[in-house]
Amino acid sequence: MRNMKDQAKPHGRRSEEEQLEKIKTCVFPSSVEATKALAQEVLALLREKEKDSKPLVLGLATGSTPVPFYRELIRLHREESVSFKNMITFNLDEYYPISRDHRESYYQFMQNQLFKHIDIPADNVHIPDGSMGREQVFADCQAYEEAIEKAGGIDLQVLGIGNTGHIGFNEPGSSCDSVTRLITLDRITRQDAARDFLGLENVPSFALTMGVGTILRARRIVLMAWGEKKAAIVARAVEGPVSDVVSASFLQEHPHASFYIDEAAASELSRKKFPWLAGSVSWTPSLSRCAVNWLSTRLEKPVLKLVDEDYNENGLSELVTEQGPAYTLNIRIFNEIQHTITGWPGGKPEADDSNRPERALPYPKKVAVFSPEPFADVFAMGGTINRLVSQGHDVHLIYQASGNLGVPDGEVEKFLRVLQDIAGPNSKDWEKQREFADHLLRMLKGKTQTEPDSQPIREIKGLLRREEAREAALVLGIVPTRIYFQDLLFYEKGRYRQFRPEPADVDKIVKLLVDLQPHQIYLTGKVADPSSVEYNCFRVLELALELLKKEDWLGKCSFWLYRVHEKELEPHKIDMAVPLSPDQLSLKMRAIHQHQSQSTQVLISEDRNREMARLYDHFGLAEYEAIEVFQRWRLFQ
Repeated sequence: MRNMKDQAKPHGRRSEEEQLEKIKTCVFPSSVEATKALAQEVLALLREKEKDSKPLVLGLATGSTPVPFYRELIRLHREESVSFKNMITFNLDEYYPISRDHRESYYQFMQNQLFKHIDIPADNVHIPDGSMGREQVFADCQAYEEAIEKAGGIDLQVLGIGNTGHIGFNEPGSSCDSVTRLITLDRITRQDAARDFLGLENVPSFALTMGVGTILRARRIVLMAWGEKKAAIVARAVEGPVSDVVSASFLQEHPHASFYIDEAAASELSRKKFPWLAGSVSWTPSLSRCAVNWLSTRLEKPVLKLVDEDYNENGLSELVTEQGPAYTLNIRIFNEIQHTITGWPGGKPEADDSNRPERALPYPKKVAVFSPEPFADVFAMGGTINRLVSQGHDVHLIYQASGNLGVPDGEVEKFLRVLQDIAGPNSKDWEKQREFADHLLRMLKGKTQTEPDSQPIREIKGLLRREEAREAALVLGIVPTRIYFQDLLFYEKGRYRQFRPEPADVDKIVKLLVDLQPHQIYLTGKVADPSSVEYNCFRVLELALELLKKEDWLGKCSFWLYRVHEKELEPHKIDMAVPLSPDQLSLKMRAIHQHQSQSTQVLISEDRNREMARLYDHFGLAEYEAIEVFQRWRLFQ
């Protein structure tokens, strides 16, 4: 059930905990509940408009964020016979230049995600045209504004938010009175789209977008955001100053704008991250540790050097009064942080484990590391994997999806040209291999940007990811017999933003778990975007575990969450911290470098592992080269 304190309230009203928020922000347990609430609002407006014999004018967004919302509209149409014939839509934006049959055009996106599946008349659909000539752009943008006005203005505008804080494609610097226009895309925005376009070089440099002023003229606005990756920018838009640096902040000035976000996207709001700044709180052990960590970082003082005055002068007088004095509180929190550190992630045999993150027995443990795609495991926990192996544990690496959608065409071309060179022009022994390489190279050369990869090309890309995974695993000490490639169907049959877990995928995980019966499981994706590969892999695994929850061995299994693309764990959420020596970090980086097709992400891991070590050092603990961190997951509580 939805938390009652997060229930939507009338516009303009704020609870005590929401007092620092400058726009109404409704926090839901997940995107499912949020999008159902929004869909019901659309349904109510649709019925209201029908009574007045007027159409509902709906502004729509693209990207991964609105996908759950569109699925709910489709469900309403199919299962509850809701008709959308009386709806007119205007989409926010489109890449430029791009043809309407390009697989990554927003025209195709909207057709595939919504319009093909409901009964909206084609003439009622409006999407900026990215295929027009440059000389037509200005006039066409003016015509788009006029079409909105002619339709009576937008009744409800649905938005997502980009990592730069943009709404539509209104990049930093967009003014509050801007209108539909051509805009140059920010570098970060293009990097975020690089995976969809199979390389940054394929991402258009421009876009057509409704302006901030156009958006603000809508009578009602709802901005959606999911996953922890969006948490920081959501907090800036909701609690920060109104600024053209974050165009979503302009929504603070709209009388009927709201944010609909999930728990993960809300994690940086003051009421979630620093609730003591927003009012009186109940001091749980986790919140106490969070507050002390925050104070230590804020004042740049080690935990054991904090004094009563530090707490009193920084809004934490209730904490130090209730759990102090500062000396007593500091020692307790310092010990809690210290007890997260372990050089034995699988548990230390024949040792007192009362203050260790992982139990000592059984030893050795059978360990299952689930990785959404090859690379995620090594990137996030390569040092820990090597430590587990070197300490005698039986470690199994399970790659749930092949990762073939993330391989640039150039990697395949390089492989095929090597095959051509090996075969040579006159070798009869390699004639079939040469013909195979020639055929696929012609296929690559003839492929347009509107075409998805053919099955043979996807298979080659998947094989490249497999070999990279094997080489990286060998660096960490994992033998090939302990590596599993599951190639889950939801990924092989789908593409980005169109993934749907299938029962056969769950069955495959169930069978593997029953065969392995691990004592320890590492997994990721819990706080990822609902449409991402990571989240869907997590969901498949979660469903499999639910089916097995009565198994005796599973009740004795420990679960550890790690992060990949999301921001690293906050200190108070860390339950296990595994230090890495310089040599161990070097070994991890050598393993990461085996994933050549993912080279753009290679250095991020090293930086954040070192940053985590600096943070522990700042708290007053031993100085380490790098640290990998994990959060305990209690599935059945």
